[in-house]
Amino acid sequence: MSLNDPAPRALRLELALEAGLMLPDAGTIAVFHPRSGELLTPLPRERVVIVSPHAADVSAFQAQGYSCVPAAEGPYVAAMVCLPRSRAEGRDLLAQAVAMTRGPVIVDGQKTDGADTTLKDLRARVDLSEAIAKGHGKIAWFDTTASEDGLTDWRALPGQAQDETRSYRTLPGLFSSDGIDPASALLATTFPAGLKGVAADMGAGWGYLSAQLLAMAPGLAELHLIESDIRALDCAKENVTDPRARFHWADATNPLKLQLDVVVMNPPFHQGRDANPRLGAQFIRTAAAMLKPSGQLFMVANRHLPYEATLAECFRKHGELPGTNSFKIFHAEAPQRAVAAPSARSRVSHNRGRRA
Repeated sequence: MSLNDPAPRALRLELALEAGLMLPDAGTIAVFHPRSGELLTPLPRERVVIVSPHAADVSAFQAQGYSCVPAAEGPYVAAMVCLPRSRAEGRDLLAQAVAMTRGPVIVDGQKTDGADTTLKDLRARVDLSEAIAKGHGKIAWFDTTASEDGLTDWRALPGQAQDETRSYRTLPGLFSSDGIDPASALLATTFPAGLKGVAADMGAGWGYLSAQLLAMAPGLAELHLIESDIRALDCAKENVTDPRARFHWADATNPLKLQLDVVVMNPPFHQGRDANPRLGAQFIRTAAAMLKPSGQLFMVANRHLPYEATLAECFRKHGELPGTNSFKIFHAEAPQRAVAAPSARSRVSHNRGRRA
């Protein structure tokens, strides 16, 4: 067990079990939305199912031998909810866990992600244990069999983002769930109308860039939406109804078996609350690995992010298009060969035709 885990849930789980948390002797235990690198060693692995919409996290836990599903199925004898940053998303996960569990529901989260507020709200609704603090986070639990409060009013309702012409379906917790991201809106203004061939939107989210690209480039034969969060991808399927769209639930830091003429992207650069420009750099390498020798990349980034060196490493030609004080637009052409190799970890990819 390591104190360097992204969220030391295993430490808090051990303390909770020592303090009186009782797990049933048999039956399935669901763990909602743990992230790659986190340890769950106090739980019996053979009885745990990981519930996660994130393709990269699913791959990581599958590699450790865990069963994984993209959405809760139930019933469960116990559940653990790993609180995300979004309060609405966290409430929705708790409501799902209560609805599908007859037994203890464990709530664990980092203080920086609002765990204190969620536990306070929860204490007003259920008979919650005393919280245990460790590793900048807190854990507590309650028994659904001793509570009549189903938390049904905490289920998340679909949201909307709107531009001048239409509305888009979103969900709480997704990137830019309450409005059009200004960086994506800026990038969409740079797409040439004459783009042709096969394109991809890497980290497509709920589909805004894809919808714009398909509307502006009638010469495109196909557009592949590559998105790690299956909830965002499901929204994209409602928002992007053009028959040229193809949908992939996949980690965009690993190349798919595609030969592309065009890639567009507004890559993520955060893991939790921590900025990590290496994510965007890996998106660039993956794009270069999938592009044909004549392929081109259109990319937006926050002004302070240092992607120029990676672009120079991966493309024979790259330059900056007009942007703003906040965002820069890159255009790159002619990818270098052998600039990216697939990760050793397995990849989840479903062709069923954004952002960590």
